[in-house]
Amino acid sequence: MRVAADLVLENASEVLTMERAGLTGPRRGSDLREIGRVERGAVAVRGEEIVWVGPQTELATHVDVAAGATRLDAAGGCVLPGFVDSHTHLVFGGSRHDEFAMRIAGKTYLEIAAAGGGIRSSVRHTRAASEDELVALARARLDRMLALGSTTIECKSGYGLATEHELKQLRALRRASEGHAVDTVSTFLGAHEFPPEFAEDRDGYVDLLVSEMIPAVAESGLAEFADVFCEQGVFTPDQARRVLVAAADAGLAPKLHADEFAPSGAAELAAELGAVSADHLSAISEPGVKALARSDTIGCVLPGTTFSCRIPPAHARRLVEAGVALAIATDFNPGSCAIDSLAVIAGLASLQLSLLPEEALVAATINAAWSIRRADRVGSIRPGKLADLVVLSVPDYRCLAYRFGADLVRTVVKRGQVVRDAAAVPATPI
Repeated sequence: MRVAADLVLENASEVLTMERAGLTGPRRGSDLREIGRVERGAVAVRGEEIVWVGPQTELATHVDVAAGATRLDAAGGCVLPGFVDSHTHLVFGGSRHDEFAMRIAGKTYLEIAAAGGGIRSSVRHTRAASEDELVALARARLDRMLALGSTTIECKSGYGLATEHELKQLRALRRASEGHAVDTVSTFLGAHEFPPEFAEDRDGYVDLLVSEMIPAVAESGLAEFADVFCEQGVFTPDQARRVLVAAADAGLAPKLHADEFAPSGAAELAAELGAVSADHLSAISEPGVKALARSDTIGCVLPGTTFSCRIPPAHARRLVEAGVALAIATDFNPGSCAIDSLAVIAGLASLQLSLLPEEALVAATINAAWSIRRADRVGSIRPGKLADLVVLSVPDYRCLAYRFGADLVRTVVKRGQVVRDAAAVPATPI
């Protein structure tokens, strides 16, 4: 059966579909290496959707290319699905580059936070920023991340820590996303830290989250997920459970910042609650690994954060070998990771976490899509899915690790529209 196309991407050295016949659900174990490589491949698109993918030699047999159609020459580059960045803190005011210098000088993330820096520093700046200012900053960041190949991006609140300011962040994200090529996914993270006004009444802040903030967010329709930073010195597992149960009752699907600095039981809690994902996991316990492996919860590791904070990285090989469905993300934020390129993070995942290059790509595409409930539309190259495509300027996907740090993204297609083609990556304020 022939299909009609109004955009054709051709002359690729390889097309990585992230698909394999009979393979469904998030990838685990050896399936994390299934990249669906089509040598000398091509992709055909009609409107917003992929209609065909296969060898270049079969394109004319299966595809009717419309008169005036866009023909993109991959010029021997590697084609893969648009990156899915499933964990970011994109909407914020201010910068914390001074804290970065403090970490270089030997201060730990927790020491900086205890001295009044960290998340609370971003809270002060974000509360002081107007909604219009946050919109402009968020839109510029979306521009840059799209140019770097991320076509679907999850974005958390969590720098307001008061009802009005959390809603301001979420409204700013919605406004920044309107008319923008990037598809965004919103997460309410009011349980990111305890605000100064509740420093001596932590249970009181949990009461506020449950009785006022969650109902207000749910009523607004501004978020799909709710997240909690469950960690020593922040929210306890009991507090996290209370928040996430209330959120689920209000229609917000649960996620967790889990076991970043020390094993806290957060991974086990994520599995118990059926959380969509448990993120960080750099200090996960063995019971936590086993709990995630038995569950449907995606384990998302954030190598840019451990790299930037200079702390031991997540033991990704242990997670893979245990059978955890693994994703990776940037964790782009003003404090612990200012890296906004998921392509760079994929290379770092190989260099620092010992993920095979193909495992890192699966984790940054189809598994990341599962971790935000978008795997039916993005994360792989398959007829019927959105035409979100990235062309690398190199012929082999392994160059993401081999040429770590280089901007190798040549072309980006989002929903069938070319949004970057051999253009310089735009600068953006942090």
